[in-house]
Amino acid sequence: MSLLEKTFDRTLDAWTHAYMAPAWRGAVVEGWLFEGVEARRAAQARLAQAGVTARFRSAYKPLVHFFLEEVDRDGLVSARVRYPLHEHAQAKRFTLEAYPLIALLPDVQVDLQAGAADLHYDVTLTYADGRQIDTRVFAPNVVGAAQDGTPELSPTGWLRVRDAEGAVQTDGAQSTEYQQVFRSIVDTVRNHPWGAHEPYFDRLEIRVDLPGMDFALPVDEEIVSTFEALHEDVYFTLLEHFQHHSGRPSGDRGLQPGQIIPDIRRHDGAARVQISLEPFAPVAPLAPALPDAPLAQRRDPLAAAEIAGCVAALGGDAFQAVSRQGRPVLGTYVRGPGPAVFISGAQHANETSGVVGALRAAQALAERGDAHFALIASENPDGYALFNRLREHHPRHMLHASRYSALGDDIAYREHAPFFERDGRHQAHAISGAQLHINLHGYPAHEWTRPLSGYLPRNFELWTIPKGFFLVLRHHPGWGERARKLIEGVTTRLAHNVPGLVQFNARQLELFHAHALETGFDVMNGIPVQITETDREELPLALISEFPDETVYGDRFIFAHTVQMETVLAATDLYRSGL
Repeated sequence: MSLLEKTFDRTLDAWTHAYMAPAWRGAVVEGWLFEGVEARRAAQARLAQAGVTARFRSAYKPLVHFFLEEVDRDGLVSARVRYPLHEHAQAKRFTLEAYPLIALLPDVQVDLQAGAADLHYDVTLTYADGRQIDTRVFAPNVVGAAQDGTPELSPTGWLRVRDAEGAVQTDGAQSTEYQQVFRSIVDTVRNHPWGAHEPYFDRLEIRVDLPGMDFALPVDEEIVSTFEALHEDVYFTLLEHFQHHSGRPSGDRGLQPGQIIPDIRRHDGAARVQISLEPFAPVAPLAPALPDAPLAQRRDPLAAAEIAGCVAALGGDAFQAVSRQGRPVLGTYVRGPGPAVFISGAQHANETSGVVGALRAAQALAERGDAHFALIASENPDGYALFNRLREHHPRHMLHASRYSALGDDIAYREHAPFFERDGRHQAHAISGAQLHINLHGYPAHEWTRPLSGYLPRNFELWTIPKGFFLVLRHHPGWGERARKLIEGVTTRLAHNVPGLVQFNARQLELFHAHALETGFDVMNGIPVQITETDREELPLALISEFPDETVYGDRFIFAHTVQMETVLAATDLYRSGL
């Protein structure tokens, strides 16, 4: 069922066409929009041929693009940046928008200072030869409103035109095709009659083809992508709409709207958007197959068939749940002496290093001969299938639409039967009697933004930039002392057993502190930790690992799943030896 098919003119082409007219010869055109540098420079060149001086800049992360495109960095010694403060933005909003500037300028003293509210960065550049340059970098933004009416300050297109006599003809916000596409999607969904009962659909397919930028920065795993940003903003904005529609609070993870799938692709022309409601497709039977090489050498996420093959090879007593779309949630229980642990991965299916880490740990434990554990290496197979589909076009994106289940909820927060995937957990707990759940997770390996909804990802502001590998330990009342001993022991062993982990964390934490204006979690043995007493978890102890793995490959992926494996082994040994 089609809900929308619409085309939007490319803003850069429209501006170029408008100001190539002879009447504008001698004019000066400045524009900010969501396009890559090559397209912007090509448009500038076309206007120059018509006698118009044009400068098109990025409305997305304007300070970073200023340093990439306009600053002479040879001999640059220091950069003092006074960033905007605004009543409708968090204090760290513009220091995060400036991320990862400090790492982009490794030999430059960068000083970030709070400034005024006029939406400019005031920049002072000092060079080795004594030169000092003062300039202002415009950060075009407009105030809008979130689903609940909260004011949001968001980047926007902007056009500033002076005619040949120097008179200002235009100076104001412009809605680019990037913004128009987003608004058309949100308005279409908000205006559709969804009914009163969850889920509201099987699949909400949103296909967008539009211009933009997608490039890697020479800083760790950082990329700048307007396509990824639109995917994230569409997905979470629609989740917020359905939370509101169902009467739930913002951020409620029990919501079951159905599967929301933004498929955002590059197209160098007019923007196109198509929205449709689709049924779930039939699921092909799974044929287990072992990987070609040892898991310790694995450089990319496993296929579902490989996960099945690895689980089967462990032996033990197999158990199984079934996902909403009909995929198997495969588990095994390996009997042994002493207390059991429950090991799981990919509750959030775009967090894939934990799958390999869980399987590697299970293999190592089984080889010892006295293992006692229940394992579900991939808890969310529907999300995992969507992750692999979307990864074909954008392999490095975080792809949060694949985070939750095909029902649209977080399986750990599922509220009622049918439990589908969560039934796997219920079986694991009942079979094993485990009181420790080692739950392997990940988070974005590069900056996470929602540029058209206030820039920072609402309800996830703490996760917007990487801060190394860290651990979260949740425990029931009365388990606090055992929880403290467990996390002290695990961090000690990880710091000793994983070469480079403490240094990796230190590098990411230093950059996090500089741009996020906060310290984040407590640090124990070089590893950030958070300990929380709660009765939300089903088992008395829940150790949650968080590696920035969305979405990494190669040596970084190997490092990620090695850290995950060592976390399981350390926690299992400590727990089984008695806390």
